[in-house]
Amino acid sequence: MSESPVKQQSTAAFYGQAVASFAVAMTATAIGIVRLDADAWVRSFLAIAVLYLVTSAFTLAKVIRDRQEMGQIVSRVDQARVEKLLAAHDPFEKL
Repeated sequence: MSESPVKQQSTAAFYGQAVASFAVAMTATAIGIVRLDADAWVRSFLAIAVLYLVTSAFTLAKVIRDRQEMGQIVSRVDQARVEKLLAAHDPFEKL
């Protein structure tokens, strides 16, 4: 009666595409900052801002993933409780 949820896993192609996309975006941004016609302090500020944005995005993704996984664990516990109650229930027992 218990149905275990299908574990979702990324394919190697999806992982490769995500890594390649990130590398292209970071490279293009770095080239754009280096070639920017501005003072060195402006380019340095933009570089630090990009690094801060990247670390913030990784942190946000981790927090969202952790919250989703916690919801799945709570759901599994609730499902186990319901299955235990159903297994212990005898519909033919006198009230």
